[in-house]
Amino acid sequence: MPAPDVQPFFHEDSSTWTYLVTDPATNEAAVIDPVLDFDPKSGRTSTTSAEALLAAIGERDATVRWILETHAHADHLSAGHWLKAKLPEARLGIGQGIRKVQKTFRPIFNLGEHFPVDGSQFDHLFADDERFAIGVLEARVIPVPGHTSDSVAYLVGDALFTGDSLFMPDGGTARCDFPGGDAATLFQSIQRLFELPGDTRVFVCHDYGPGGRDVRCETTIAEQRRANIHVRDGTSEAQYVQMRTERDATLAMPTLILPAVQVNIRAGELPEPEGNGVRYLKLPIDAL
Repeated sequence: MPAPDVQPFFHEDSSTWTYLVTDPATNEAAVIDPVLDFDPKSGRTSTTSAEALLAAIGERDATVRWILETHAHADHLSAGHWLKAKLPEARLGIGQGIRKVQKTFRPIFNLGEHFPVDGSQFDHLFADDERFAIGVLEARVIPVPGHTSDSVAYLVGDALFTGDSLFMPDGGTARCDFPGGDAATLFQSIQRLFELPGDTRVFVCHDYGPGGRDVRCETTIAEQRRANIHVRDGTSEAQYVQMRTERDATLAMPTLILPAVQVNIRAGELPEPEGNGVRYLKLPIDAL
């Protein structure tokens, strides 16, 4: 199976992996899950991480055709909107489930009826199992709802980008207690990923270095099936749902969930400045 070149970038503040995925034959590329730096204490944004990614694209002389989001993230702000302005040949894509997420969060943030919930903030909404190309590499969108209702994975050649559905085997799987999440649904989504060939390379969206080990981003389907601490082969759906439900009840909300979601359902675009020229994010009280 054709293999893309995969260059990872680690965002330490949010433990997020961003990927530059390039077709060696044509040098056409996609960026997956880019991060906009955000300091919640000061409310300041920065493009330092995105600029490093852009520099790597320039060094490679790659032509980026796609900026891909695996879902509307709750732990970091997307740099998709900023990158798109710098990469005029790129289209910004996400799974069609983003419409459901927008409908869920529009009233939570009181965005008003004027806020579109049809996904039109993005250039393309991928249908389940839709196929597209990065150069001569075939890519496929695999729906993996459960963590969120809009979660997708991207299979590009022999490389699978799982979003938050799977972490490294010693990190387990994503939480399912956000609006639209469901542990049984995530279990079924992961079983679908486990049907891929065992040597499929797996690239995760986050790694927190369990036990103090160095952060990592790559594993395989075979290793996930053998060793994932939450969902290895032989784990039943009932066992998984019980584990996930009990574990999620102990977890605090992500630090950036409120700023991140209201930006990411806008495809990474910040709210318009108000009359004083300042942009504002909302902080709903007792809403989550």
